[in-house]
Amino acid sequence: MNPQKSTDIVDVHLPLAHALADEARALALRLFRTRLDVAIKADDSPVTLADREIEAALRRRLAVACPDHGIFGEEQGRQHLEADHVWVIDPIDGTKSFITGSPLWGTLLALLYRGRPVLGMIDIPFTGERWWAVAGEPARYQGEPARSSACAALATARLYATSPDVFTGEDQARFARVSAAVALRRFGGDCYSYGLLASGHVDLVVEADLQPYDYLALVNIIEGAGGVVSDWQGRPLGLDSDGRVVAAATPALHAAALALLNA
Repeated sequence: MNPQKSTDIVDVHLPLAHALADEARALALRLFRTRLDVAIKADDSPVTLADREIEAALRRRLAVACPDHGIFGEEQGRQHLEADHVWVIDPIDGTKSFITGSPLWGTLLALLYRGRPVLGMIDIPFTGERWWAVAGEPARYQGEPARSSACAALATARLYATSPDVFTGEDQARFARVSAAVALRRFGGDCYSYGLLASGHVDLVVEADLQPYDYLALVNIIEGAGGVVSDWQGRPLGLDSDGRVVAAATPALHAAALALLNA
């Protein structure tokens, strides 16, 4: 099987991903801005009934649609990761935004084939926006082609990061070098920032302390929009990456960001 050209990805798995995102959207919106108990997980991150209900519902659908596939979800962990196909799920990316009523949270879905991302989807339920891409194909926003900006220089780049709090120790100084070099810096947005990059509104996203379910859905979308995404060493992202991510609108901007991160 060639994951870049497989008709199964387009004809079978992409429609399934849309169905999963539709189900997640309906469940999330039903619970958004309601009074939910918030629990704190072992890693000090918050979790709600919405996170857990959405992932459980998506796992049930996948168990029927493709029982031989593996699943890696934020809330219920790893299942059959030795399978050729593995779905990676973040039911609510941006739980802190969700519990504080901010609309910029989303559901992330990725499909891996032998460890490589071959399909990615970002769904933003409150705004009704969705980005997706299949490996080797153009990224899509609301069904139309998505294209990153032509920004090639840090001096004119618009940078996003989820929070300054994710950069600690040496990472804080490394991020500060990039942040000081750009034209504009904003915090917040979680997965929404990567969608905005794919559509040409943001030029650069730099993150640290991410998990595979936070970044694997973004790979095909950023690349399919003409951008570049990697870890801070320029290596492709996979299940075993260290959680440091840099996504850029162009190869030149990506190279410039890497140079400062590793200066």
